Amino acid sequence: MTVASRIHSLRGRLRRSLGAAYWTSVVRGQVAECGPGLKVNFPSEVNGGRFVRLGANVHFNGMLIYGGGGLTIGDNFHSGRDCRIITENHRYEGAEELPYDSQKVKRPVTIGDNVWFGDSVTVLPGASIGDGAVLGACAVVTGPVPALAVFAGNPAREIKRRDAEEYRRLVEERRFH
Repeated sequence: MTVASRIHSLRGRLRRSLGAAYWTSVVRGQVAECGPGLKVNFPSEVNGGRFVRLGANVHFNGMLIYGGGGLTIGDNFHSGRDCRIITENHRYEGAEELPYDSQKVKRPVTIGDNVWFGDSVTVLPGASIGDGAVLGACAVVTGPVPALAVFAGNPAREIKRRDAEEYRRLVEERRFH
């Protein structure tokens, strides 16, 4: 490796490290509660953060949260890039105007421990995601996702299950990424 390529590589790592420190600080300041080990690698934003609680070892790689309806994320959560969690929506049923009125319908979202989102996952108001679940890239979650389920698609549907024994063993051994 040439000196120039080493310098270029070092500059890139330094820029990513400083960016992660900056975005981690931003998100930590936007939420009501945050466990230890938060890491935010790419630009992320939390709206309605006073209703957002993050567990320990949460990692965002580009997340947009509309948390006014309430959001709880458990420990060891990891996301891909460009994910969204939405906990509120405009009222369109029983609305006084079209296509919707100014009232918001708020429904909390709950995400368990050891959950992984692929890139561009969207979670809509009222969804709940069980421990150990995996959401494939571009999944759109509209309702409950059971523990250890692997969901994909729009709307997201179960495509398989994680091995429960393997999952329990890794949890007992405290083997978290």
